Order: sequence, then C-alpha cells, then structure tokens
Amino acid sequence: MTNPRQLAFIALREVHKGAYADVALDRVLQKVKLPDHDRRLMTELVYGSVRRQRTLDTLIDQIATKKAQQQPPDLRTILHLGFYQLRYQQRIPASAAVNTTVELAKENSFSGLTGFVNGLLRQYLRLAETSPDPLKLPENPVERLGILYSFPDWIIEVWLEQLGFEETEKLCEWMNQTPTIDLRVNILRSSLEEVESAFNSAGVLVSRIPHLPQALRLIGNTGGIQNLPGFREGWWTVQDSSAQLVGHLLDPKPGDVVIDVCAAPGGKTTQIAELMGDRGKVWACDKTASRLRKLKENAQRLNLQSIEICTGDSRNLPQFYQTADRVLLDAPCSGLGTMHRHADARWRQTPESVKELSQLQFGLISHTSNFVKSGGFLVYATCTLHPTENEEVISRFLADYPAWQIEPPRRESPYSAYSTPSGCLKVWPHQQNMDGFFMVRLRKTNNSE
Repeated sequence: MTNPRQLAFIALREVHKGAYADVALDRVLQKVKLPDHDRRLMTELVYGSVRRQRTLDTLIDQIATKKAQQQPPDLRTILHLGFYQLRYQQRIPASAAVNTTVELAKENSFSGLTGFVNGLLRQYLRLAETSPDPLKLPENPVERLGILYSFPDWIIEVWLEQLGFEETEKLCEWMNQTPTIDLRVNILRSSLEEVESAFNSAGVLVSRIPHLPQALRLIGNTGGIQNLPGFREGWWTVQDSSAQLVGHLLDPKPGDVVIDVCAAPGGKTTQIAELMGDRGKVWACDKTASRLRKLKENAQRLNLQSIEICTGDSRNLPQFYQTADRVLLDAPCSGLGTMHRHADARWRQTPESVKELSQLQFGLISHTSNFVKSGGFLVYATCTLHPTENEEVISRFLADYPAWQIEPPRRESPYSAYSTPSGCLKVWPHQQNMDGFFMVRLRKTNNSE
C-alpha cells in the first residue's frame, strides 16, 4: 500500500492511542517505499494534523451536530485529514481533498458515513465562500489564540504574561511553521567556506546565521541528511543554532576538564570538544546507555578523541566533586521552545508536568554545581520558554547557594543581543528565527567551598 493519505491515517491512529508523532511516522515509513513527494505529503499530513488538532476539532464542533470528542476516534482522525488539507494545504485542490477523504472513510469501515464526510467538508467550503473564515473565534484573547493557532490555553497564558498579545500571536505563527535544519561545521575537520562550496557544487542551498561562526542553515528540500557532502567525513553535524549558542556561552578552553551532565544524544558534547580543539577532557554523562551509544557514534564520525562516556544519574556521581573547570547542565525540560519540531509536545505537557520538571531541574543544578572548582563556570540551559523552569530555578539556586553569581555576556559580545536584564540569555523564536532557548552562565566565586 502506497497511498500517502491512508498511511498518514494509520500513523495518526497510533498517535491518538498515545504514540509519539515522529515514532509513529517512522514506523509506517519503514514498512513502505514511497516516492519523495508522497513521503513529504504524508509527513506534512501527520505533523500538520497533530499540530492543528485543537483548530480541527473546533471546526468539527462548529459544523457537525456531534462534537469532535463524540465522533468515533477513527472517523475524527479522517475528518482531521480532510479539514487539514482544505484549511492549510492550498496546493491541494479542494475537490481532491474532499474526494480522497471520502475514499478514506470508505476504506476504513465508514462506508455508511461517506455522505456525512462529504457533506461536512463541502459545508466548510460553502462557509469559506461567504465569510472570510469559517472558523468562529471567541472574544477571550487566550481562547482566541488557542483555537486559531491550536495550543492549550495554559501555554498561551504563559506567553501572554511575558510578551503581550501581538508578540504572542507572532510566536504562535512561528511555532506552526515547518522547522528548518541547521548544521554545525566541525572546525577541526573543515571550514564554513569549504562546506558551503561542497554544498553549492551539489546544488544544495545554505545560508549563514548571524553571531554563530560554525552555523549553516539548509534551504529547501535536501533529501537524506547522511547523503549530503561531508557527512561521512565528519565535516559537520546537525544542530539547531540556538543549541550552538549554548556551547559558545560555556566558552571551553583547550586543556579544560568539562562535564556535560545530561549529554545524550551529544550535539553539545561534540561542540564542546571542537571548541577546545579536542584538547582536554569532556565527560559525557547520561543515565540512558542506549542514548550514549548514539553520542559515541557521532563523536567517532567527527573524529573527536577528548570525549569520555560516563553512564549514570548526575545527582549521584561524587567522583566528579570539585574536578571541573566548566559544567554544562542542559536540563531535561518541557521543550516548549521547540514545539515546531515536536508536533505533539503541546498536547503532552501540562502545568503539573512543568512543576515536576522544575523540581528535577533544581535537584540537578544543586548537585552538579558541586562538580565545579572554585572560580569555574556552570551553564544552565533549557529549550523551554517557561519561567518556572528557567528564571525561577535560577533565582532559587542563587538564593540557596550564595557562592554563585550570574556572569552576563559582555556588552560587546555578539550574544548580548539575547540578554535579559538579569544577565541570562533568552532566545524568542519569532524574533531570532531559531528554537526557543534559555541559558545562563554562572560563576563560582573563589571564596566558596
């Protein structure tokens, strides 16, 4: 079977049963050989339907007599696919979107409801002809943005409090874009110019990214990443530009002992080794052995020798006390800054899970700060934009551990562009066009024990 819409339906059915969107998609794609354009369509339909779930449910609620949640689950999934194409896929003719959705209903045991499916989608098209938008929105700003851009209300509230309405709307728009792919050039094996010219020769378009001396962004569709020039030679690795910023803030020096305490899958670990000229020692710690294997493979491909693997929970590694010049804590977080990459993250997190994560984050920074020598540095980073996991964790840590202080970037530093009044760095995706990130560099004063 090679019908991309039927395959998208199969993947979405798994997602609605609890599977991660990317895992469900991969599972289906591994079983079939699809031409590139069908593969792209299927991927777009799966991620788009998951991302826009709240909006699509609202359309069903408003047009059908039965609410989305009362529809049989598989029929709801089929309707999502139909409405997603009509509303968000302008390249697909409306007639094709309607007819293929009716076919899906027929193929998946809803033959008796094909008239209902056809009628519902055509009703949407009729409404679209007579009004600017068939979707009716409430006045309340939280619900309005939540329904229009498909986010839970609590996430909208967190952003509105920090940004206000206009900026929050821009952020919502940005988070619903298809993500870009950024590369980090391995300066020990190649150079920005060499990778650029190899890509140009292969007809692959790339652009540079301000403030980041190792970063290139891929433009347009490139096919399989591992088939691009220089991959096997270890000239570059995939790493979002915001994540690259973290390594530069840590600023490791040749000969340093650095501990990356939540290291897997290793993007930041390998960058640290590159920035140190592969001279010194980088301890890559993680409690998941399988994820550390991926880190090891990456380090080998990039030909880095200074990385040592340590499997274990960073809250229980006393052998590292007072041994490190620099520690990186890239803390487990809610991922609210990278929701464009993880289509289902917005539906998986809750205010309660954020609170639990902040406790874990505080525990991690309290323990791993012991690894740093006097005068050394710790960088705390997350890919979330929730103050509970960011500013509040740091305030609490500084209150409990007076030997530590924030070291803001110097005014002339290119990274001061992301600086907040307290000296932390915060990347807002809609302003800087990269993943949402929070990071802060902390210094342990010499009189500390």
